[in-house]
Amino acid sequence: MNKNHTTPLLWLIVLVIISTSCQRNDYVVDGNGFSVQFNQNMHSKVVGDTFIHEPLHHDFSQSETLETNYGILQDFVLKETAVEQINGPFGPSTVHHLTGLFHNDEIKIQKELRITVYDNYPGLFSTQVEYTNQMNHPLRVTGWTNNAYTFNAVDTLAWSFQGATYSSRPDWILPVKPGYYRKNYMGQNSSDYGGGIPVIDLWRKDGGMATGVLETKQVMVSLPVEMKTATSGIRSAVEFNTNENINPGNAITTYETFVYLHTGDCFVPLQTFSALMQKLGIRFPESEEAAFESIWCAWGYERNFTREEVIGTLPKVKELGIKWAVLDDGFQVTEGDWTLNKQKFPGGDRQMKDFVKTIHDYGLKAKLWYAPLAIDLRSELYQKDPNLLLINEMQSPQFVTWWDCFMMAPQYDGTIRHTMETIEMFMEDWGFDGLKLDGQHLNSVPCDYNYSRPPDYPAQSVEALPHFFDTLYKKARAIKPDAVVEICPCGCCCNYFIMPYMNQAVSSDPTSSWQIRLKGKVYRALMPNTAYYGDHVELSDNASDFETTFGIGAVPGTKFTWPNDNPSASGTFVLTPEKEKIWKFWFNLYDEMRLSQGEYIGDLYDIGFDTPETHVIRKNGNLYYAFYATGWNGEIQFRGLQEGKYQVTDYVNNIELGIVTGPVGSLVTSFEHALLVQLSPINKQQK
Repeated sequence: MNKNHTTPLLWLIVLVIISTSCQRNDYVVDGNGFSVQFNQNMHSKVVGDTFIHEPLHHDFSQSETLETNYGILQDFVLKETAVEQINGPFGPSTVHHLTGLFHNDEIKIQKELRITVYDNYPGLFSTQVEYTNQMNHPLRVTGWTNNAYTFNAVDTLAWSFQGATYSSRPDWILPVKPGYYRKNYMGQNSSDYGGGIPVIDLWRKDGGMATGVLETKQVMVSLPVEMKTATSGIRSAVEFNTNENINPGNAITTYETFVYLHTGDCFVPLQTFSALMQKLGIRFPESEEAAFESIWCAWGYERNFTREEVIGTLPKVKELGIKWAVLDDGFQVTEGDWTLNKQKFPGGDRQMKDFVKTIHDYGLKAKLWYAPLAIDLRSELYQKDPNLLLINEMQSPQFVTWWDCFMMAPQYDGTIRHTMETIEMFMEDWGFDGLKLDGQHLNSVPCDYNYSRPPDYPAQSVEALPHFFDTLYKKARAIKPDAVVEICPCGCCCNYFIMPYMNQAVSSDPTSSWQIRLKGKVYRALMPNTAYYGDHVELSDNASDFETTFGIGAVPGTKFTWPNDNPSASGTFVLTPEKEKIWKFWFNLYDEMRLSQGEYIGDLYDIGFDTPETHVIRKNGNLYYAFYATGWNGEIQFRGLQEGKYQVTDYVNNIELGIVTGPVGSLVTSFEHALLVQLSPINKQQK
């Protein structure tokens, strides 16, 4: 009897011991404010010092895995560890080497995991893994995963930044709810949508975790975000699909990826990511003064504009105080043949030069719309050189949906030569001062399989895209040193690797005022010294939300028509007398204040959790707060103040609202949609 009772108890004790052994910390990477714990199978768990009440993760995760013809290899028995101190591109760092082995009767694969902790970047570590084939026959590898963790969001709302591009043009910043999944593939997600910012961020009120890739070229990874149920947490990772044989003794190495623990929203993680990338050699230009000047675009007349309509609107553009006039799509014969449409400009080049001179005579600068890398198969350009086409893996020309045309290969000499000749015509011959580079196809290209002029390797086209824009940007600036070059990738989350080759970012066909604001916050995190253009105000809520453009520190723009619409345009954008008063007020106020040239302070308010939504700009010793809500009646907070008193002024209506005291001031007020205020320090003499 005793034997029968004690045996199950002994088994229970053994199971408890085994379970405890599997979950114990066999190795701990200590960082500044965090640790990464590893068990015997090299599964890991990230622990943040600030996440006291709710941990980041409940369990150890199979965080780095290898997908092979034998299945997914995820349990590598930890064999040895080593630590070294280095001084790398990010400064003093501690590198932890963990070596493990997956070994059974069929397979023998060594895993060397390198975790790097950076003295100058608290909360951040990078990961790179090398898998070595220790068998006597090849190993087929179909993919790998780094930094796969389940973010604990049970019983709480979580917000996210997701930097991929889709034809649906989704928000870049959004809450994650049960049933949610997005792959966030950094390659092509449809025929002419792809690329983006290789970072995802998940955060709760008490902090978050960003994950991304530290490579100086666009790589076709996925950064999936998935929340299956209300109790499942949110899974995120960096995943890469491949298809290659690893011969005996050889290895496959992952890209360098990172995890960053933080408080607040995605602003600081994106700012930190960009700082790291700049350390690796990616640089952003500081914008010209002209890039911060207000913009009128003739797109209100759309493609069937007449020259007379555009010229007839210029006096009103000048009267409103706007500084730029943009000629949009429709001047050209077709995509690829950028010579003049004779119906619009029957006098040819001479007439276009006179057109630009007319813009200049009104004291305005002239910008021209252009869709580089787009080619129509009916064009003379294609007839002369069919090798310009980018041919995809299906052996079809890559389609550009909006213009019913196709992509050119950015790495091909013929493409670059044609583009340089086109820029010379636009800026040297015709006299334009800037370029609006337009089209979702600009953001990314697929691999090129045009065997009539074989690329060095298919992904050469993807990797050459930044160089293409670099060449274009330098050409424009060589002709006109103060040229403004805007890249407008039509609703895409702009490809991080082409951002260095523009000196004016744009909200790029926003679907709402919310998108204008969130895109502004992202661009200010990544490239704070580059002008951010809010796009046509007609694309904002109610087609008139100047408060959003103003408060986020964006350059205002409009596509109004005057005195009438073009009868074939898709909508009405005519500047009525009522609208004219509003437009004139905001453009004049913009010229007085130029908040777009102030310092955007993005770490004071959480764009997801703080209400009302708040943005802050510092300029000339003053702080400018923009509050947004459907309707607000209650207290608002002024964070980021110094000790002392501040005068609060509604600068839109020129009303003094009271005095607050730093470092955190507060005021009870009410508003609809937006409240824009200036806080000016009150010095002792004023007292």
